[in-house]
Amino acid sequence: MKLETTDTLVIGAGQAGIAMSEHLTRRGIAHIVVERARIAESWRTRRWDSLVANGPAWHDRFPNMEFEGHSPDEFVGKDDVAAYFQSYAERFAGPVRSGVDVTALAPLKGRPGYRAETSDGAIEAQSVVVATGAFQKPVIPPIVPETEGLTQIHSSDYRNPAALPEGAVLVVGAGSSGAQIAEELMQAGRRVYLSVGPHDRPPRSYRGRDFVWWLGVLGKWNRQANAPSTEHVTIAVSGANGGQTVDFRRLADDGITLVGRTESCADHVLSFGTDLERNICRGDANYLSVLDEADAYVTRNGLDLPPEPSARTLAAMPACVTAPLLELDLKVAGLSTIVWATGFANDYGWMAVDAFDEAGLPEHQRGVSRAPGIYFLGLPWLSGRGSSFIWGVWHDAKYLADHIEIQAGYRAYHPDPDPARAKARAASRTA
Repeated sequence: MKLETTDTLVIGAGQAGIAMSEHLTRRGIAHIVVERARIAESWRTRRWDSLVANGPAWHDRFPNMEFEGHSPDEFVGKDDVAAYFQSYAERFAGPVRSGVDVTALAPLKGRPGYRAETSDGAIEAQSVVVATGAFQKPVIPPIVPETEGLTQIHSSDYRNPAALPEGAVLVVGAGSSGAQIAEELMQAGRRVYLSVGPHDRPPRSYRGRDFVWWLGVLGKWNRQANAPSTEHVTIAVSGANGGQTVDFRRLADDGITLVGRTESCADHVLSFGTDLERNICRGDANYLSVLDEADAYVTRNGLDLPPEPSARTLAAMPACVTAPLLELDLKVAGLSTIVWATGFANDYGWMAVDAFDEAGLPEHQRGVSRAPGIYFLGLPWLSGRGSSFIWGVWHDAKYLADHIEIQAGYRAYHPDPDPARAKARAASRTA
């Protein structure tokens, strides 16, 4: 098969890969972007039908292009987000090759650079940006064995209520995905159980400003990492239904049965943890702390933002929380489906590169790995809180493009073979 060479190979053409390609193009750095499917494929086919972006259009975008046909405060649907990235790549003629799968990556022997084996031939590059993102391999915990009459799917395979078998549904995971899917199923008339673990629950908006604005002015987007022991705490925030605060009390009042963490299953009986009320209260504390910081910011800066005292009023704790269900018989409940909104794991098995720690996770500083010429982009907390968001990945890509350009300058340097002549030229310039 053919062999190609380029300065930089970008693997993945989602939001990370497209941002990377723009910055490399601006710097005149030769590169190729390969994508196993289509641009923004995850937005097209690994999201449910009604999904919208978690941030408003004025914020959840790249700096150089707005969403056409959408108001600034609108939450854009997944198909229009995918079309946005397609159009963005076309604006600067990004060298994206769709339908090209990378099967292996290894260092070149005896010289700098890497060789990628792809479904379209080999590509050798001095630098490689792994822009495959954080949603690589869906995780379904091995809790519930395969059971006749029970469908188990990951949230990335959920599309709409009609696509599921008739019957009750358990949604495991109460972050953005789980909360939205559970509510959609409930509104479609399904009997829904929602397994709620530890989470943060910020307000969607407060005092006339969206949550993303508060994160900005309060300096929270700049946080470099989560506090110890909170690295994997999920965030329950949603742009669904025009954008509203995720309120588990309201979901319970509307008919969803909240349960604690799903712990085990034996003889067709699910067991849940006793942590439900603790998890709800922790989310409430996070919610109220954001309101406290916002109020203090308004007072400190003399802003004319109307008070919103009703935001601090919490409804009574639902009965399903104060007297939680600890066991659920699948047959008695008529449970036909479990939707696991339990996140994703990384998949770097195709990389024979010394760039990972003992747990198999990328070892890097702001995306610059310990393996010279290997970069990671699109991971959560790559440089800060905003790294896995559309706007944040653009700025991370800019930083990596700077690094790649600097390294290219070092590679291009060659000392003058005639030191005396070089010295004479220098002297003539200062004369």
